[in-house]
Amino acid sequence: MKKRLGIGFLLLVLLCGCRRYDGTDRSATMPAPVVVRPGDSEESEEETKEQMTEAATEPETEAPEPALVPTKVKGIYLSAYVAGTESMISNIIEQIDKTEINAVVIDVKDDNGRITFRMDTPMVQEIGAVNAFIPDIQGLMKRLKEHNIYTIARIVAFRDPYLPEQKPQLALKLADGTIYRDNKGLAWVNPYKKEAWDYLVEVGIGAHEAGFDEVQFDYIRFSTERGINNVVYDEADTKGRSKTQIIAEFMEYAYDRLSEENVYVSADVFGAIIGGGVDSENVGQSYEEMARHLDYICPMIYPSHYGDGNFGIEHPDTQPYDTILAALQGSQRVLDSNRESGHAVVRPWLQDFTASYLEHYIEYGDEQVQAQIQAVYDAGYDEWLLWSAACRYHWGALKSWEEAGKEAPRAKEEGQSGQQAAETSPQDEGISLKDAEISFRKPAA
Repeated sequence: MKKRLGIGFLLLVLLCGCRRYDGTDRSATMPAPVVVRPGDSEESEEETKEQMTEAATEPETEAPEPALVPTKVKGIYLSAYVAGTESMISNIIEQIDKTEINAVVIDVKDDNGRITFRMDTPMVQEIGAVNAFIPDIQGLMKRLKEHNIYTIARIVAFRDPYLPEQKPQLALKLADGTIYRDNKGLAWVNPYKKEAWDYLVEVGIGAHEAGFDEVQFDYIRFSTERGINNVVYDEADTKGRSKTQIIAEFMEYAYDRLSEENVYVSADVFGAIIGGGVDSENVGQSYEEMARHLDYICPMIYPSHYGDGNFGIEHPDTQPYDTILAALQGSQRVLDSNRESGHAVVRPWLQDFTASYLEHYIEYGDEQVQAQIQAVYDAGYDEWLLWSAACRYHWGALKSWEEAGKEAPRAKEEGQSGQQAAETSPQDEGISLKDAEISFRKPAA
């Protein structure tokens, strides 16, 4: 599934920031030069001209795509509206440049099932899915890359109110043949339908072609809302497979297809499914099984998502550090027990919003965000993402690039070897080298 890199190389690439290697081997596409020396005979010169003509007409082989470089992500979510609005994205980039943030997650297929920039792929065009909140995706990608910002395309999968209206055969349905709708009246896609899988892969490829470094699937699950137990599934589709089995199969299918495109693949999952049980069965997410088919797995462990008493904490939202630490310790236990099969790097979603809808909550600000980030490190992990649906972040909670660099110096000098990086990098026991055993896949030969 995932090929293994040497520990030295992994340490190098983890320390090198969010830039991909941009060099190409010109020797693979250029004919060998033919030199005419003074004094050569006319026959020799004519022969040389023939050689040059033959060399020039030989078909060029396609240059290999640059190798993928793992990035130690510290990122934020951006809606397509924010990403596509000049004044807003300018302000965001200005703040990013001042902090340790080095990545953004941007809606490509949003919660309404719409594609957020022009994408000329077959099914996107067939169903008219484009709603271009981002009018100039090439310009946006260029600008983000100029600021060394790693880009992640968020693709909402099976919670899609648009696709089922265009192709009802792909919708979850009730016994009378009508489309199932959740509490908000929205339709969902049936995860057992392979045509829906191909559509999601198509969108992922389109996102990569637009310049995104990573494709991240969200809502890779079944609905759990009122009426879901009345949904009926055709045996021709299910073939006896459970919800967790079909979600894992989709994840493997999408991962294999997108891997061929030389792009990283990640997925968001409920934090509550980490230990398995009824939550895992209802949504169809098996933490350890999905982690086998991803580069990154992103558990949404917002303290507000846990009910009173979880982890022995009276009101989890009021104790962000303890909740995040306990959730990630659970992640470690589950994945360590399955290490022999390999698994994704864990990159949790953290809470940067106030859950005022709860009975017991606290205001979230710099202190609460900092506490969650510290819990990530104390649990032995070193990547994280911040979620705010309104895209309003507590920038004061974040370190500057220089401050963060002092904690984990990066090997920025060009040409530094993997061995040199290993010798100069800090052996921080708080971060743990367990991820050095987790192999990032290499591009296909």
